[in-house]
Amino acid sequence: MQFCTMKTTLILISALFIGLGMGAQNQNNMKNKNESIAKGQVIKKGKLIYSEISIKASPERVWQEFTNFESYSNWNPFIKSLKGTSSPNNKIEVFLQPPGQKGMLFKPKVLVFEPNIEFRWIGKLFIGGLFDGEHTFILKGNTDGSTTFIQFERFKGILIPFVKKMLNENTLNGFNQMNEALKRRCEL
Repeated sequence: MQFCTMKTTLILISALFIGLGMGAQNQNNMKNKNESIAKGQVIKKGKLIYSEISIKASPERVWQEFTNFESYSNWNPFIKSLKGTSSPNNKIEVFLQPPGQKGMLFKPKVLVFEPNIEFRWIGKLFIGGLFDGEHTFILKGNTDGSTTFIQFERFKGILIPFVKKMLNENTLNGFNQMNEALKRRCEL
């Protein structure tokens, strides 16, 4: 019953904003020095959350830890679990829990899974256009043998104005905490 109430509320809010003509608002309000890196494959423009960290380990080592999804519950403070086959066009099951928030289970579609380089998925809340997110992880090898681990997500949809604060604070903190935990794990 709670799910139906939440769904009904979201539909009513969506209808209200479409009726007011606010659905076409440009969500690309965040100016980021890394804008050129954070290109979406599907969501080209939209709200951007971006985080990166330097890890003293090779891209292969970082990828090995990052894609050991079975161990997420032991170390990952943001993505508590990831299940399924991570190959393009497959749906996976992801349980996220940003700091200070309740967890959320969703089933995004994998867009890219390129070993040692990139993992990307796209998910949506109920129907496309309400709250869509394209989440990307990129590993860049550095000349000193370290890796820059980049994590970003582009969001679009008519509910974005209502969750900007949560995205800017809780979700970004989740990205940063995950990146720090991955760094500690890889640099052991």
